[in-house]
Amino acid sequence: MAIEGSFSITQWDEDTLSERPEGIKISHASIKQVYTGDMSGESSIEFLMSYQSQMSAQFSGFETFVGVIKGLRGTVTFQHNGKFESGIASSDFESIKGSATGELAGKTFRGSFKSGESGKANYTLEVDDA
Repeated sequence: MAIEGSFSITQWDEDTLSERPEGIKISHASIKQVYTGDMSGESSIEFLMSYQSQMSAQFSGFETFVGVIKGLRGTVTFQHNGKFESGIASSDFESIKGSATGELAGKTFRGSFKSGESGKANYTLEVDDA
């Protein structure tokens, strides 16, 4: 069953950890988001980002979602592996085993997102009963 919707970034705090003269840098971003669609709720994300230029980066990190997924209330933590290229961010992510709580407990999730305009992105999520 496909779960779909969108999210909006509500807060983005990014700090440079190291930088080289060529514009290559490593940074840490703390992000807050609001979900709508088949997932509704909020999340907090911690990303480590490796920029190869202003318009190109790779990122990985963890997102903790709190809310409702297809009518089931709880929390779940996702691990992300993504990229930023030419103004578009995308990521594949999956739930950390044992991180789902409440009515989401015992389920595993795999998904992806692709950013659009104005800090919004569309997501697709698949859920399996473990």
